[in-house]
Amino acid sequence: MQAAGGAALTDRPAGELLPPGQDNGGVTKGRTTSAGSTTSETTAGTAAGEDGAAARRRTGLLAGVAAAVLVADVLSKIVVIATLSGRPPLKLAGGLVYLVEARNSGAAFSLAQGATVLFTAIAVVVIAVILRTASRLRSVPWAVCLGLILGGAAGNLMDRLFRSPGPLRGWVVDWVSLLDPAGRVWPVFNLADSAIVSGGALAVLLAFRGVELTGARTRPAGRRPTRRP
Repeated sequence: MQAAGGAALTDRPAGELLPPGQDNGGVTKGRTTSAGSTTSETTAGTAAGEDGAAARRRTGLLAGVAAAVLVADVLSKIVVIATLSGRPPLKLAGGLVYLVEARNSGAAFSLAQGATVLFTAIAVVVIAVILRTASRLRSVPWAVCLGLILGGAAGNLMDRLFRSPGPLRGWVVDWVSLLDPAGRVWPVFNLADSAIVSGGALAVLLAFRGVELTGARTRPAGRRPTRRP
């Protein structure tokens, strides 16, 4: 039986389910699919997962470098105190390097003597800033850079917290002197100082080359974009 408009009518019992894509008039309708939106959501979820994994790897690298620097610094100071305390400097490489125990109440490389409390506070702030920054870290060079600074700051902070003359005022143990045993050519320093300076130099290099914490690269200031022929 056909209706006046030419559409075929079916004699299906009331309430019987129709095949997908048909209405009660038997006219087939287009099927709507959510494949596009599902694919987009899957891609976004995969990208977020990869980004999170990268962040964990870079944070782990930062922590590993910092821990290595801290352990090496602490152990070296223990050995220096046990073997060089109250003894003449040990001459190495024909006088290029001297190993000598020295106490420093100032900053790295024996600078700003007497400002122990101030540098203790600065070290705490530096450590807090690096730990806060770690969540945005995606770059391997920046992970190494911040790890060096964090480990060095933590190493000297340990001295300021636990060595005499008292908490927050402890003197840092320095033990490497170049060209002169008394540090008259170059200030006496330790492994923590070396890590801090190396990390700072690497940070300047990365900033100059336009490498960001996220691993992205920006055009360095003053450099014109290259024109293609």
